[in-house]
Amino acid sequence: MDNITEVIKRRYNRTAMFYDWMDFMISDSVRKDALSMAKGKVLEVGVGTGKNLSLYPSRCKITGIDFSKEMLKRARDKAKKLNLSVELLEMDAQKMDFDDNTFDTVVSTCVFCSVPDPVKGLEEVKRVCKPNGQIILLEHVRSANPAIGKVMDFLNPITLKMVGSNINRETVGNVNKAGISLKEVADVGKTKILKLIIAEPEGFKEQKCH
Repeated sequence: MDNITEVIKRRYNRTAMFYDWMDFMISDSVRKDALSMAKGKVLEVGVGTGKNLSLYPSRCKITGIDFSKEMLKRARDKAKKLNLSVELLEMDAQKMDFDDNTFDTVVSTCVFCSVPDPVKGLEEVKRVCKPNGQIILLEHVRSANPAIGKVMDFLNPITLKMVGSNINRETVGNVNKAGISLKEVADVGKTKILKLIIAEPEGFKEQKCH
């Protein structure tokens, strides 16, 4: 694990106890709508404190990874309280310990803003997803709204210093750079900060934006 990754990992370990309070950007209803598309063997990259675990369809078999021990500790507590059968593993998204073509669905919610090398992480997502599988990303980007974009520019150095989160990442472009095929890119809400990205690992196709 490189030095930058280790620094960010320590920051998330420190903030784990109040991370749920900070993680207000995505409502449970938005999460549930996105996760309703998940099927089969599901990998959640950056499972964090396990906020999504109770929102998956019952048909899914969930594996969650995170590089933060403290985040995983809270995720395991949640899973136990909710009597959920999930596998939670300490792992770096940039170097996953899974075989190629393992998962039917790969999910992330506000994760690739914090991965030091997001393209490398997304290449790993592509590798572990089955060729006929699906990739569901709920990620924040710099808003296309000029006023909101300027506020994000002001906040970005603060979030980078606090938790290593680059809130202005060009995640849609990074998905393309990783060789992942975009199927749909949709704004979530009026601020144009959150994007729902639906993709698949094989080839390139014309994306549908709305």
